[in-house]
Amino acid sequence: MATKKSDSTALFPESIEQVQRNMPDDADIEKVVSFYKVLADKTRLRILYAIKEQEMCAGDIAVLLDMTKSAVSHQLAVMRNMHQIKSRRDGKNVFYSLDDEHIVDILEEAMVHMVHAEP
Repeated sequence: MATKKSDSTALFPESIEQVQRNMPDDADIEKVVSFYKVLADKTRLRILYAIKEQEMCAGDIAVLLDMTKSAVSHQLAVMRNMHQIKSRRDGKNVFYSLDDEHIVDILEEAMVHMVHAEP
């Protein structure tokens, strides 16, 4: 027998039904959670803001952020796997940039929401 999680009775079941029809499924919710978990890291966020300004190689990002190239490369791989950044090879060099304009929008909206909001 399944256990009931809620101890409440719906006052407006039609509202619940409407919301349920439009709710993303658990798999899609998990994808969004994973996406934001990657963003919820100071180092990765700093990297995203850097390559938002211009395409950069891992070594230059490491110098900019005073990190090892290995540490930067690890973070770049995590972000590439989440489709937040993309890479482009030019000879021996690999350059990184944001995957698309949606990432720029997310970064800018977060900054406006958190930094420029009323205290």
